[in-house]
Amino acid sequence: MTMGERLSLAAAPTFAIMALLAGAHGGGAADMLCSAAQGASPWSGMALMYSLMSAFHLAPWLKLLAGGPSDARRP
Repeated sequence: MTMGERLSLAAAPTFAIMALLAGAHGGGAADMLCSAAQGASPWSGMALMYSLMSAFHLAPWLKLLAGGPSDARRP
C-alpha cells in the first residue's frame, strides 16, 4: 500500500472524530454571539460539515472492504 493510499484512508476517520468533538463541544464562542443558536442542535454547523466530509471520504474504505484491486496492481 502506497503512502497516498494510506493517506486517503486517514481522511474519513479523522473527519468523523472531528465531527464527534464538534458535536460534543457545541459551537463555543460563536454560539454566544447568536442568541438564536442557544437551542440549536449540536449536529448543526461544524459537526454537520465534518460528518458530510467524512461520508464523502468513505470511498477508499469501501473499496478496501470490497476487496477491489488497488491502483498499483492494475495493468
